[in-house]
Amino acid sequence: MKFYRHLFAICTILILITAMLLPPGAAGISVREEEELSREFLKVVLKQFKLIKDPIIVDYVNDVGQKVVSVLPPQPFKYRFYIIKKDSYNAFASPAGHIFINSGLIEAMESEEELAGVIAHEIAHVSLRHISKKIERSKKIGMATLAGVVAGVLLGSSGAAEAASAVTVGTLAAGQSVALAYSRDDEAEADQVGLEHLNRAGYSAQGLLVMLKKMRSRQWFGSKQIPTYLQTHPASEARMVYIDIWLAKHEKVQTNINPYPFERTHTWLVAAYGDENAALKRFESDVKNHPENSLAHYGYGLILAKTGNRNDAIDHLKAALEKNAFDPYIIRDLGRIYFLDGRYQEALNILRSAESLAPNSPQRLFYLGRTQIETGRLKEAAVTFEQLISINSEYSKAYYFLGGTYGKLGRLDYAHYYLGIYYKMDSNFKNAAFHLKRALETMNDPEKRAKIEKMLIGIRKDKAKSR
Repeated sequence: MKFYRHLFAICTILILITAMLLPPGAAGISVREEEELSREFLKVVLKQFKLIKDPIIVDYVNDVGQKVVSVLPPQPFKYRFYIIKKDSYNAFASPAGHIFINSGLIEAMESEEELAGVIAHEIAHVSLRHISKKIERSKKIGMATLAGVVAGVLLGSSGAAEAASAVTVGTLAAGQSVALAYSRDDEAEADQVGLEHLNRAGYSAQGLLVMLKKMRSRQWFGSKQIPTYLQTHPASEARMVYIDIWLAKHEKVQTNINPYPFERTHTWLVAAYGDENAALKRFESDVKNHPENSLAHYGYGLILAKTGNRNDAIDHLKAALEKNAFDPYIIRDLGRIYFLDGRYQEALNILRSAESLAPNSPQRLFYLGRTQIETGRLKEAAVTFEQLISINSEYSKAYYFLGGTYGKLGRLDYAHYYLGIYYKMDSNFKNAAFHLKRALETMNDPEKRAKIEKMLIGIRKDKAKSR
């Protein structure tokens, strides 16, 4: 909640300042200024929260998000979707199309329509520019300064957070709403537009209604127990009434959504990022009550492996495969668990068998490469890791093992090069500079030499900023 209090606080400060300095009728910030502010906002969020970068989850959420975006008229922004590793129920959108959803909110969902409903509502806030229209620009306060104040307050630097809190308390005590918080009119408009987008994208509005009811059911006595989403998206009761009326007036959408991708992604999210004890009980119960369900066995196998019981985990993943023999995710995870259990030949066999089903799966390639290292297939491992980083350049651990592989092959120029990239991505600038300088001593590839020199300049700048 501290992050959101700070966010509300700085919004209040910005409006109070600009209200005093701007003439009546001044226009909101431009698209270009909105993008500039959004970049600074994103930096703050990345420092405040841990993002889930798991391709299984990120790719799926982006697929649903882009399906909704595809029915919008031409937009000035590129929409991006992020999952924050946080148990609380919340989703929010920054200016210029950055949509954030807490993992806890996704964990509470039971269908793709619920996810699409939340996403469509947040997209509507962005497309309608609800926040950006409220931030007035003054010649006396440049956008860079405004963005700097936002970043400073959210990071709590220079005492700005305390000042912001004082202003917020005073404003709220006077019975005024936070200036940039969504108003009831904003919510009504976002629902109206979002529901139309859902309809055109082939989703029913029922998903958003179900999610609002779920969040409402979590509201007990005391503000600390109110889901964050209901605090930042007001008038939930009125919204539910409106959506009910909308559903009654509009012909029901004939949805044709395959539930399996959501269920599989949801199973992985719960097993990989949820509470271990709760997940263990949940999947154990699912297997007992629905032994025919492949995803029940899949989830139980995942959480058993996570808690160290790999033998039973393998048995349940095999049971899942018997019921769904061509699911590349189950095959890949069985190979991953074989690897973690030291059963390298079995891991190699099954990870190779999944190639035709999921040739570009980052996690399959990662564990295939590691298995190839363990079985002495170093040249094959180098090819595998090269393929992985060409598919997903943000997969930092791939650079580490690729560097190590080249080191074992005696290619020290490439070994130092990839290790340098790994440490740079890890913000370990000392080790990054060491390896990149060593790579530069013997690297003959002109393209890689240019990249090394550029990275070393960037490291020097980053070090200077941190002083």
